[in-house]
Amino acid sequence: MGTRSKRTYNLSAATIRRVRDMAEEYRVAPSQDAVIELAVDELERRLREEREAEAWAAAAQDPEFLSEVRQISTEFASADRETWPR
Repeated sequence: MGTRSKRTYNLSAATIRRVRDMAEEYRVAPSQDAVIELAVDELERRLREEREAEAWAAAAQDPEFLSEVRQISTEFASADRETWPR
């Protein structure tokens, strides 16, 4: 891991207890800092997946995108038949 920085955050007692429990009792990570890093990584992954899902949903309604998908599908149909298993 790269350079680390110390930060101060005001967390509720319940959150502090849960972080400590996840590190010490459940051993989801080797330290409380690592628990926080895992939680932030997971939240960022969820947000990224939500944005991607929204983009795909919008694309599914976009006539220009759908036309391009059909065109690509048509152009590769013979190659797909030659290489994809039946």
